[in-house]
Amino acid sequence: MAIAVREVLNGPAVAGLFRDLAERAEVSGADTGRLLGLFRQMALIRRFEEAAYRASREGKIGGYLHLYIGEEAVATGFLAAHRPGDKVITAYRDHAHALLLGCDPGEVMAELYGRATGLVKGKGGSMHLFDVRRDLMGGHGIVGGHIPLGVGMAYALRYRGSDAIVQLYFGDGAINNGAFHEAANLAALWGERGLNPTLFILENNRYGMGTSVERATAMTDLAAKFDAYGIEHEKVDGMDVEAVLACAERVTRRVRETGRPYAVEALTYRTVPHGAGDLLQRYRSKDEVARWQDHDPLGQLERRLLDLGVAPVELQAANDEAAAKVEQAVRFAEDSPEPPLDEVYTDVYAAG
Repeated sequence: MAIAVREVLNGPAVAGLFRDLAERAEVSGADTGRLLGLFRQMALIRRFEEAAYRASREGKIGGYLHLYIGEEAVATGFLAAHRPGDKVITAYRDHAHALLLGCDPGEVMAELYGRATGLVKGKGGSMHLFDVRRDLMGGHGIVGGHIPLGVGMAYALRYRGSDAIVQLYFGDGAINNGAFHEAANLAALWGERGLNPTLFILENNRYGMGTSVERATAMTDLAAKFDAYGIEHEKVDGMDVEAVLACAERVTRRVRETGRPYAVEALTYRTVPHGAGDLLQRYRSKDEVARWQDHDPLGQLERRLLDLGVAPVELQAANDEAAAKVEQAVRFAEDSPEPPLDEVYTDVYAAG
């Protein structure tokens, strides 16, 4: 489905795109209880990101900060299909992935604050969250640099006889990077022998930093780029967690069973600045952002749950619970000590 970004952002075409994708999506069959659980997860991500943004503006978080507001449905839907042992690797917009994999919100927030109690002892910051125990093989700051790593992990898993897969997340800004094309080619070659269970998850939020897709590539149907390597692919409405979940369960099963790579382009939109320094956002209009906010994934799921008979008080309780967890995480981060200076020498080389 080749849809130019210019057409997508031209008012009614936004709604038309989502209708088209909805018609193609399988019904997830997710019951009300499961959807409510997803709502709680997405509410936690939203409240966490809002708190991180406030702390950054107050000067409490140093370095760069990339928020996931507007994109929550993508990682939430795909990681609902994660199985222990599956590896997850992503770029620098990684807070949600860590939280969804079960990382403690306090440790994640402390990492953003650069504190010793952080997920990686305060040395990684926002862009480099890592937790091997929970299958998080890193947020990575170099655009596209983690894509070959994910493909290599998938090869290693199958080579060792595991049926685990790799969920490899990356953005539209990385797909024109040479690292993507080299890795996709190898994934396809190894996949011919069932040795590359990579699930490519392209989080297309329309902008690579401040450059729109249409200004970055002549081929705006990004999923179609996988055709060059014989990797099958599809699109999903990344603003609708039910659609993402249905897709995730189906394609995860497929990749696990075949050992072959597969790609999904999740069409989504961040409604916040690209990062900490992107205050003016001159590359897009307020009207454009407002149009996409009408498709906010948290709002969509809330309306869906209300239609299913969930009481408003129950949804409010979920929001309150998320807010309380984040408030506790902020207190933990602010009360935590900074790492000692000699910490800079640890974890540089393997022991021995």
